[in-house]
Amino acid sequence: MQQLSKRTQTFTDSVIRRMTRVSLQYDAVNLSQGFPDFDPPKEILDRLAEVCQSGPHQYSLTWGAQNFRCALAQKQSRLMGREIDPNREIVVTCGSTEAMMAAMLTVANPGDQVIVFSPFYENYGADTILSGAEPIYVPLHPPDFRFNPDELEAAFKLHPKALILCNPSNPSGKVFSFEELKTIARFAEQYDTYVITDEVYEHIVYAPHKHTYFASLPGMFERTISCSSLSKTYSMTGWRLGYIIAPEPIIEVAKKVHDFLTVGAAAPLQEAAVIGLNFGQAYYDQLLQSYTQKRDLFLKGLDGIGIAHTNPQGAYYVMLDISEFGFNSDLEFCEVLAREVGVGAVPGSSFFRENVNHLIRLHFAKEEKTLQEALNRLKQIRDKIRIRS
Repeated sequence: MQQLSKRTQTFTDSVIRRMTRVSLQYDAVNLSQGFPDFDPPKEILDRLAEVCQSGPHQYSLTWGAQNFRCALAQKQSRLMGREIDPNREIVVTCGSTEAMMAAMLTVANPGDQVIVFSPFYENYGADTILSGAEPIYVPLHPPDFRFNPDELEAAFKLHPKALILCNPSNPSGKVFSFEELKTIARFAEQYDTYVITDEVYEHIVYAPHKHTYFASLPGMFERTISCSSLSKTYSMTGWRLGYIIAPEPIIEVAKKVHDFLTVGAAAPLQEAAVIGLNFGQAYYDQLLQSYTQKRDLFLKGLDGIGIAHTNPQGAYYVMLDISEFGFNSDLEFCEVLAREVGVGAVPGSSFFRENVNHLIRLHFAKEEKTLQEALNRLKQIRDKIRIRS
């Protein structure tokens, strides 16, 4: 038999999704894969029930149903401070995962280089490699996960085709400051580099931090491919409704990539989700209030247990320092944690280019009773996991 494609030889299956399977195996509280255990808003579910009977049930327009794109354009125009054209500047995708892949294939040729901040969401490295490009990793330095401008410019001096910016960041929970974004923008303009943003946590940013859309910076809309989805904002990760917002010349290429990747996002789900896109600001204020309460509850519980952790500025992830347990492998630790303690986590090494084995990621997008159950189990962590010398 001939050899299979070499593209995937440098990466494994998704460690995040693998840890969900491990959590299921041991009946652990799954704080690994970042999806809620609560439903989307009732208004959206009620509309879905109607759509089940009335349709649409066939293909929508390849780049997204007209009413969905119009509602999305109206919402994002208000947030991004620029009038978004629903017909020329939007492609609706099958989740932000496809949006990121389509964006990468739109801008990158085989042999191009792409800057990726480390730690990073695991798909970014794979997206780069699958598109035939080569990642350039730039470290975000803990505890605040700030980049060194000199290290970043050194990467830009290699003349990359694009930079991937996850803001707010998964897994660190970092929210890039306005000054940091201006530095990235200055380098992007100076070295003629595209910026592909993943802003899926745009509405989950904790005070006093604020989210700035990179495309809203002066002169940046023209070189920014903004990717996001409805998954986190409306608690519908399984609906797989994402999108790309970009200037028309970029969107024209992204439309072709998207067409041959997936044809189109699910028509009935787009129809049902329109009502959510038309929610007023009160919905997003309540969403943030809810996640702020979850964050405060979870961090207070971790403090009570005495486990060192990050303090997320946005998104809903916490990284725990497991150095005290003496494990050489954070993957092994996560398996032991699921089996012996009953809590599912993701090994930090899956997010870092650097040799990091002392961090694990948990998330708190759960009902408060679920978080409390996880904390009750974590109280026994030192009794159930033997410290290794």
